[in-house]
Amino acid sequence: MAAIWADQRKYEIWLEIETLACEAQAEIGVIPKEDAQTIRAKGKFDLKEIARIEERTNHDVIAFLENVASYVGPSCRWMHQGMTSSDVLDTTLAVQMSEASDMILKDLRELRDVIAKRAIEFKKTPMIGRSHGIHAEPITFGLKLALMWDEFGRALARLEDAQPRIRVGKLSGAVGTHAHLDPRVEEKVCERLGLKAAALSTQVIQRDRHAEFQTVLALIASSIDRWATEFRHLQRTEVLEVEEYFSAGQKGSSAMPHKRNPITGEKLSGLARVVRGNALAALENVPLWHERDISHSSVERIIMPDSCIMIDYMLVTLRRLVERLLVYPENMERNLHITKGLYFSQTILLKLTERGLERKAAYEAVQRAAMKTWQGDVSLQENLAAEPEVAANLTRPEIDTLCSLDIHFAHVDDTFRKLGLEK
Repeated sequence: MAAIWADQRKYEIWLEIETLACEAQAEIGVIPKEDAQTIRAKGKFDLKEIARIEERTNHDVIAFLENVASYVGPSCRWMHQGMTSSDVLDTTLAVQMSEASDMILKDLRELRDVIAKRAIEFKKTPMIGRSHGIHAEPITFGLKLALMWDEFGRALARLEDAQPRIRVGKLSGAVGTHAHLDPRVEEKVCERLGLKAAALSTQVIQRDRHAEFQTVLALIASSIDRWATEFRHLQRTEVLEVEEYFSAGQKGSSAMPHKRNPITGEKLSGLARVVRGNALAALENVPLWHERDISHSSVERIIMPDSCIMIDYMLVTLRRLVERLLVYPENMERNLHITKGLYFSQTILLKLTERGLERKAAYEAVQRAAMKTWQGDVSLQENLAAEPEVAANLTRPEIDTLCSLDIHFAHVDDTFRKLGLEK
């Protein structure tokens, strides 16, 4: 990913754009074909020399053109003909965003493959579900991972959907009117670069496209953060249902030798904040003055490579985290029993209303039994059996039957099939 945003790759694209533009102009008879052929054959650049020239010109595109001209010779007079710097810069940025998005899509697919494998592995592994951080009702760890798989499927779809809007180039001149460059040149160059020519532009391609790309990256970062946070919570000592892989020789603390910290998840959560911040900067780039100002340029030179490189790193890191995640089913089972069956309260409530008890009365009866369970050592089943309104409608064997995990997991297989995780 870093290579996509390196100066070497940037100048390679610049040279290709300038060369393709000359070849397109030769095809329509604007410049001699021999000169276009010479530019293709002799065109090259030197990174150090461009930097040296830019110290004098204080203009990167002019420095690049001067350097290329030193290799091409007299035919270089046709290079940049009718073009402005943003024709090169924005079209190059479109190529880089396209290449970066392809790599990120590959990362997302590989991450989902790993998540799917582990979701199936733990499809029927019971654990407590939590709302507000408090025990709610049972789920399976496989369902939790299936939810993760589904979320990153939406991330994949969003990026695929955004790609056509970022794969847009322009060679339309200083204010986008094609005053000095035939529109056919723009069409030919963009097509050969795998882009679509903008239907209309100013001196720049409109920045809502770039902001959309950055926003999609920010959403991916937030999903990474969401699951990094999930695993961090599940690794807390008093929970310890999962744990990041801890390698031999790894150290958790400079002061406390016993520590095994979720540092990978914490790192991912921290980087997500940077990517989200970059998305805000991209949104600020949308309102430019008139046909363009340059306020967006300095921002994009930072946020575009940084966000793409970070997202690439984050997705690969999360994939490795999930792949090597230590899962402790025995601790999940232990935690299920902490509340002495409280998570069966809704099942009993619904059965009581089915038997004809008014919902308010049923709720209050089950809640009384639940509060006794919270505060004592007796299970919910026993406290329910001691409640007159419950006992009048349900026998103790019926209560015991209703307090079963099977009720909560009856549709797990169907859910996996519906998601496409299993046939």
